[in-house]
Amino acid sequence: MLQRLRIGKEGRHIVRRDGTEFVWLGDTAWELFHCLTREETEEYLTARGQQGFNVIQAVALAEFDGIRTPNAYGRLPLRQNEDGRFDPRYPDTSTDDGSYTYWDHVDFVIQKAAERSLYVGFLPTWGDKYHQAWGKGPELFTPENAYAYGRWLGERYRDYPNIVWILGGDRALATAQHFAVIQSIAAGLGEGDGHGHLLTFHPQGGSSSAYHVHDEPWLDFNMIQSGHGRLHMENYRMVAADYQRAPAKPTMDAEPCYEDHPVGFKPDNGYFDAVDVRRAAYWALFSGACGHTYGHHSIWSMTTEPGDYFIMTWREALGRPGAEQMQHARRLMESRPLQGSRPQQNALVRPYAGVNYTAVLRGPSYWYVYSPNGLAFALHWSQGQGEPARAHWYNPRNGERLTAHGTAGDEKLHFCPPSSGRGQDWVLVVDELV
Repeated sequence: MLQRLRIGKEGRHIVRRDGTEFVWLGDTAWELFHCLTREETEEYLTARGQQGFNVIQAVALAEFDGIRTPNAYGRLPLRQNEDGRFDPRYPDTSTDDGSYTYWDHVDFVIQKAAERSLYVGFLPTWGDKYHQAWGKGPELFTPENAYAYGRWLGERYRDYPNIVWILGGDRALATAQHFAVIQSIAAGLGEGDGHGHLLTFHPQGGSSSAYHVHDEPWLDFNMIQSGHGRLHMENYRMVAADYQRAPAKPTMDAEPCYEDHPVGFKPDNGYFDAVDVRRAAYWALFSGACGHTYGHHSIWSMTTEPGDYFIMTWREALGRPGAEQMQHARRLMESRPLQGSRPQQNALVRPYAGVNYTAVLRGPSYWYVYSPNGLAFALHWSQGQGEPARAHWYNPRNGERLTAHGTAGDEKLHFCPPSSGRGQDWVLVVDELV
């Protein structure tokens, strides 16, 4: 049985209830509850489980008109109030005709995820339901009905160990009302589930939850959305900024550039590919993130009719190379202890910038160095503890390992990756003799 998750003593990582480390490898399936049938859900979850993902991020009140457009079984999540408006105080659980409700289906998804050792990053609502800004909305939430809805959710899913609550949903908190709604959902969830699950916040693009709610006691860890606005988004800067905040809380990029998403939201700009999503993952992880989320543009949307914006169906997207390659990042991060690790850019003799940014993570007795384009680099080895025992190159594209030979001199270790150029990214792994 899956264990509940909690925050480790250092305040930098997520751990299981028994204290073992948990490396979050998520997938954004925002429309999962809303769009897929039971059979399709099992197909999707099975594929992601086999690919090494361990968290699925999904939304109850979904973005694609999730209030007024029924799910695959013709059911809506909410009932209408006396004014004829859909009301979060009234989840539609009616079974007078013996039918399968919207929330029965959410239960099914969470249970089937647990059977595959998958956690669910559960968003109670997409952000347009309290701050429309763009999208279909409608805005439904007040502080009062937000608390009632949160408490109902917390009580319903209190005993599910494989849930992490995610507030927000791609919208800023721009008014006092927005803050009050989020605070009320958080309070309701805590009351309903006895504060038994981790709780975080998904921000709008180009920002971190830390901007709005880092100091809130209910926020267990931060989420970043580095987003899809431009090529070579330097998400390592955002992770580093969160890492420096006090009190220390874990952080991760929970929505980086999606594979096959139009760059800057314009198909004429081309599309992010596996190279881009790998780089975002390793930049974030080696900058101190506690995990990472992958996304595919046709998966989050569960696309069935492709065009130039969503360029393939969700089934076709399941096997895209970026998705297959994320498991190698998780395996590497799980291969050595993360407690006590920290980013250490000053170990580089010559730090590269921009697309060549070389990220360094220093562990208790190891080093990880990510070279996104295979450029040669050198480490100030005098900063190490002990002598290097062994080193190898880890290939982020297939998980293969090659022996690495460093050249020593002037208290430096020089390394040259096996290949260079776009798509020729490498991780140097150095273990110390202590």
